[in-house]
This record gives sequence, structure tokens and C-alpha cells, in this order.
Amino acid sequence: MALPGQVDLNDLIVFTAVVEAGGFAAAAQRLGVAPAKVSVEVARLESQLGVALFARTTRRVVPTEAGLALHARCAPLLGELRSALDSVHAPSAALTGTLRVTAPIDLSSGSVAPALSRFAQLHPALTIDLRSADGIADLVAEGIDVAIRMGWLRDSSLRAVKLGEFEQYIVAAPDYLRRVGLPTEPEDLARLDWIAMTRLPTPLTWELTGPDGEMRTVQTRARIKVDTSGALLALLRDGAGISILHQYAVQEDLRAGRLVRVLPQWSAPRGGTWAVLPPGRHLARNAQAFIEFYREHLRQWTSVQSE
Repeated sequence: MALPGQVDLNDLIVFTAVVEAGGFAAAAQRLGVAPAKVSVEVARLESQLGVALFARTTRRVVPTEAGLALHARCAPLLGELRSALDSVHAPSAALTGTLRVTAPIDLSSGSVAPALSRFAQLHPALTIDLRSADGIADLVAEGIDVAIRMGWLRDSSLRAVKLGEFEQYIVAAPDYLRRVGLPTEPEDLARLDWIAMTRLPTPLTWELTGPDGEMRTVQTRARIKVDTSGALLALLRDGAGISILHQYAVQEDLRAGRLVRVLPQWSAPRGGTWAVLPPGRHLARNAQAFIEFYREHLRQWTSVQSE
């Protein structure tokens, strides 16, 4: 589609993707095209406008002042255009294009992947890209439509929809508890080998609430630190110490007796499950449909896990 002055709208879309993804290869992955196609379309746009939009080096592609100015004006307009097109779609119209979702590894395998499998069956014309990682993805740079996150959100620039809540359990292996003795009060945790999840805001300090509403702050000490819930779970199973994990991560191990819940009468702070969206006003039909579908899927999955 050509615009006045023979500028192709597709070239503007590609240009915007390069700016937001931070490079030609990343933009190509985001758009699902070959990197050479991205280079050709950006070069064509630069030729038509008569100005360099990117400063290229062997390592980086950085928008020029003209490139930044064009992106600042074009990105909101392209978002409004997508929103306008979505708004006139019939509610029953088939979902098409690509839906990119990211989620923590354990939640991805536990509930997100099964939900996407069923969602894909309902929408056969939709391509789905699931990226499982415990680190925090750059939603804009990676072209993510929806990030499923657990815990407490800290980035205020992102939009988030709360999908549910979860409990956190203090757990350890039976063999470890036989060696060190079963804690009976929150203060007993301070003498045990705590395994700290470094991605938490305060991995060694916990506020626990008792059955009568009493609150106690516990300062733990850690000989072992990890940055993924999978590694933490493996260490707990092996009897390396004691820690806190969300209820879904440990439910199967508790049923099988590989882990034991410690101080069950004391509650750690509840966390939330969120659908996090990139900044901006536009919410694509694909993302909106999946959020609604996953909310119901998560409700049913949580009910089964709690039985």
C-alpha cells in the first residue's frame, strides 16, 4: 500500500519494528520475515525520504535524529490504525497473524502451553509463538503481545490485567527436616539453610501472618542462591535446605511426599498472576482473545490443582 509521495505503508511498519526491536535481525524475527527483506525495505524508505534513518556499525543499528522523529510520529498512528481495523472486525471473525506469548518456565509447562494448545485448536489460522523464560522479557523489543507473569509487578510503564492469585508455601524435603528438626515457630527459620530466589525483591526477609492475624518478620540466611524456580525446586527435593515457592510449583511434590509443607498455619504474602501488555493504548484482538481464554483456563486449572 503506497502513501502520498510513494512511501509504502509496509516499509513504515518494518521501520518501526527495527526501532522497537533494536536491530534488523530482531525485527525480522518479530515480523516473521528474512533479515534481507527488512534491510531492503528500510533502504527503500530511506531512499524515498532522502534521509538516513539509522546509523549502522558492525555491532549496532541506532536510529538517527530523523529516525527517532519519524518513529515518534508514526508508531502511535500505526497503533491507531491497527486499533481501527480491529474495531470493525466482526466478533466471529477468525483470528489471524501471530500471537507472541512469554511466560516463566514452570508456569509455561504447567498451564500456559496447555492453554495455548486448546486456543490454537479454536483458531487454526493463528500462528503462536511461545517463549518460556524465567527472566523478564523486553516486550517492545521482542514484539511480545502478552507476558504471563507471577508475583508483584514493578514496571509501572506496562499495562497489566490481573488473572488470579496464588499462595506461597514454605517447603522442604522430609530427609532435610529429619536432620535439622521441624520448625514450630517462624523464628526457627533463621537457623535453617535457606535457599534464596535472587529474582525476588527481598529473598531473605519474609513477613508471615499467623492464624490469629499476628504478623512476624523473619530474617533468613542463605548458603545457596538461585535465579530460577526450577533450580530451587531441584535443590529442595535433594534436601539442600528450605525455601518458599508458589503453590502450583510444589503441589505435585507435596502429594508425592517428596516435599513437606512447613509451618502451614503461617501464611506468606499472596502473589498475583498477571497478563502484562506492552505500553500503549492498542490491544490487538489476538491478545485480548487469549487473555480472556487464559483467565478461564487458569481458573479451571487452579481448581483442579487445589483438589
